[in-house]
Amino acid sequence: MLDGVPAAGLARRWGVPQCGLFRRLTSTLDAIHDLGSQGAPDGATVIAEEQTAGRGRDGRSWHSPAGGVWLGMLLRPTPPHERAELGVVSIRAGLAVADAVDALLGEPAVRLKWPNDVLLDDRKLAGILCEARWQGERLQWLALGVGVNVRNPIPAGVAPRAIALRERLPAVQRVALLDRLVPALARVGAGIALSEPERAAFAARDWLRGRRIRAPVPGRAGGLRQDGALLVDLGAGTVSVREGHVELA
Repeated sequence: MLDGVPAAGLARRWGVPQCGLFRRLTSTLDAIHDLGSQGAPDGATVIAEEQTAGRGRDGRSWHSPAGGVWLGMLLRPTPPHERAELGVVSIRAGLAVADAVDALLGEPAVRLKWPNDVLLDDRKLAGILCEARWQGERLQWLALGVGVNVRNPIPAGVAPRAIALRERLPAVQRVALLDRLVPALARVGAGIALSEPERAAFAARDWLRGRRIRAPVPGRAGGLRQDGALLVDLGAGTVSVREGHVELA
């Protein structure tokens, strides 16, 4: 059961081909890679009540106790979409999370911090990680991982920087978020580049835009390219950054 909803009906409820609900996994991303190697279909979804080795970007750990949404989805982009950038998929997933949370809050409150952070009240609500598996030059699958703090406790050490959705919505249930989120995530692999409406939607939520940063390169954040890269104004010109950890100046 997930918040009183039988696990057997989740896939049909969300319009995905299969959905596994697990009490405990090392990582939903690991489970998705296993499903990918076994030939599972596009949109196959895994949800863990708890992750024992959840991970974020650059090898960081992700605290994943019971009460949060710890989700993995298998994406198999088809031609010509199989060249979609990981950054593009991550941005689309962030927009999907933001839209789903705003729908519950009833207001446009969520901001996005490049490359993969979802913020509420200037604190991290959710994170996104996308990993690819290739055979030579051919993309086999993408593993999309999404972690959202919903009703889980936030460790005291990160409480100034992290937030759970229940702080704003005390009665919120995970399934209410997932009802909005899972169908949207199943569509994020379509399209190689970000469309103008997608870039505009990100710009409206862009937490970094106009802020001075010192890493990954020093300058002023200036929005996104179509491939999901961060544009940074150096003063004498603009460069694009496709990966790295952002630090404010």
